[in-house]
Amino acid sequence: MTHHARFHVPPAAAHRYPDLPRDPRGCDYCYVDKTADAQALVQQGKAYFLSRPRRFGKSLFVDTLKELFEGNEALFRGLHIHEQWDWSQRHPVILLDFAAGVLQSRAELDEAIYERLRANQQRLGVCCENRSITGCFGELIERAHTQTGQRAVVLIDEYDKPILDNIEHPKRAAELREGLKNLYSVLKAEDAHLRFVFLTGVSKFSKVSLFSGLNQLNDITLDSQYATLCGYTQQDLETTFAEHLAGVDWDRGFVDDGVDRLKDDVADARMGVVHLPIELLLKLAL
Repeated sequence: MTHHARFHVPPAAAHRYPDLPRDPRGCDYCYVDKTADAQALVQQGKAYFLSRPRRFGKSLFVDTLKELFEGNEALFRGLHIHEQWDWSQRHPVILLDFAAGVLQSRAELDEAIYERLRANQQRLGVCCENRSITGCFGELIERAHTQTGQRAVVLIDEYDKPILDNIEHPKRAAELREGLKNLYSVLKAEDAHLRFVFLTGVSKFSKVSLFSGLNQLNDITLDSQYATLCGYTQQDLETTFAEHLAGVDWDRGFVDDGVDRLKDDVADARMGVVHLPIELLLKLAL
């Protein structure tokens, strides 16, 4: 993954890896290469869960994984992973993104899931006959594997947003939780057809309540190896962004022209200091 910023205008949030400019030469973009983290995840395990605050770059990292597994080599030239990845293998990727919209009932959730399953079927050229959510999701994974000869990759972004949007309505939240649990239960049943699974969210629900049976899910939220998977480190600020942060007094932690303290905008989850990308980029655009 490469976070980017353009400094003469307020930056728009980038969630798709292909939207990032491919060649920084001759333009005012800065790049922080995160593809070494992606490589480590793929090499060391199969199913992961990551919790981070919103606007921390989770969606961009998920999309980076999608482009990698789909074998879009041109997007990664010049980055760490380019010479490390087997570009001859292309895996079918199933992406379920719950970031958009607010769902207020189990019926709305089920319809949203069906919409996402249909979109994946169209993108992968697969037609499922099962009408239930679990049946359709399982069939999609199996058919994607059979059709391509490669095991499927499942990426789920903001897995908990439907629940969190209704957290002040306990009964409704519980109904939505059961609906999501029903969906995620398919992952265990289809394990033989899966190459890689990655889920992101804001909160951490117990495996018993939402991921029942998905014991192989590796929670890397507080894993020091992946502490800087999302966000900018202090080193990134003092090296990659050095030209654009020339006015920062790092001992005092603020910008001379009056911009608020940069070091106040950090997340410290037992993993050291990581700066929130959107907050930093907005300040640089001032």
